[in-house]
Amino acid sequence: MPDTHTNQPASRRGGGHASGGAAIGTMRAGDLVRLSRAASPQFVRPITVRVIRELTDRHTYHGWTWIEAYELAPDGSARAKRELFVLREGVDLLASGPANQPTRHQVRAGR
Repeated sequence: MPDTHTNQPASRRGGGHASGGAAIGTMRAGDLVRLSRAASPQFVRPITVRVIRELTDRHTYHGWTWIEAYELAPDGSARAKRELFVLREGVDLLASGPANQPTRHQVRAGR
């Protein structure tokens, strides 16, 4: 089944370099990702972040992207807000964010 926000099969959306999967598609708000040296040499110690947004207006080298994210502590709380330059192929998707589909509620007209 394709992933609705990347048009990639779910089996290809993550995993990154470390687990041998394909490069992650467009990252979206709420995605939980692990960044290691496979994503950038700056991550000597891997970190886990919650994506705020991908900064698509910045032009980068092929395969690289800027993301705005919260670095998470071991308990899941936000430590710091960061802008990070990462290699898509090295990003490990741990969990997808919420679906971007609006919730519809039936409204009854009053008389």
